[in-house]
Amino acid sequence: MRVLLVEDATDLAEAIVARLGQSGVACDAAPSVSEARDFLAVQRYDALVLDINLPDGSGTDLLRELRGRGDGTPVLMLTALMAVDDRVNALDLGADDYLIKPFDQRELEARLRALVRRQAEQKTDLLVLGPLEFSPSQMTATLGGNRLGLTRREAALLGLLMRTPDQVLSKERLYDGLYTFSDADVGLNAIELYIARLRKKLAESPVSIKTLRGVGYRIECDG
Repeated sequence: MRVLLVEDATDLAEAIVARLGQSGVACDAAPSVSEARDFLAVQRYDALVLDINLPDGSGTDLLRELRGRGDGTPVLMLTALMAVDDRVNALDLGADDYLIKPFDQRELEARLRALVRRQAEQKTDLLVLGPLEFSPSQMTATLGGNRLGLTRREAALLGLLMRTPDQVLSKERLYDGLYTFSDADVGLNAIELYIARLRKKLAESPVSIKTLRGVGYRIECDG
């Protein structure tokens, strides 16, 4: 899962990024509406966390823009304790949930997972390729009915591949789905490592991950 956090309080933003990172969630942080727009212009997210009061505008302005162009990405708004009108307005504009400051980091994480799970269930809660089944909401997979032991990043990578079976995904596209912009010390070669791990777990099955040299990777089923 990849999340965009739009929050100008540096300490809070850093704490949220660290907490989500420990849970395997890639989280980019933008301190303003304008920087959030820059992130959204080049990256797709599974969910957004928007503060209402920002230095260059309101999180509700960004929410209005998103919904106005048909972007249904789940949005969780962060609101002040007494800002009832702000909360009502945000929900009317299409926010999926809100959290009142101050809040427990565990609750934020749980609400985000619930939003992403709900959207996944509305689309489909099971991706199937031959004997391989993947649940986007649970981030789990089974092969021939037996559960695969996957790390969070392995599961995220498998999900990306299974959403586009028989299509080639570049190493850069897969990298963008797994890492944040701040993960500058993680190179593209990390994708090769995770691909190799997934291949071992899919060995002796008709499902395989093919490499198209210089192009990318594709998951397919021969059976």
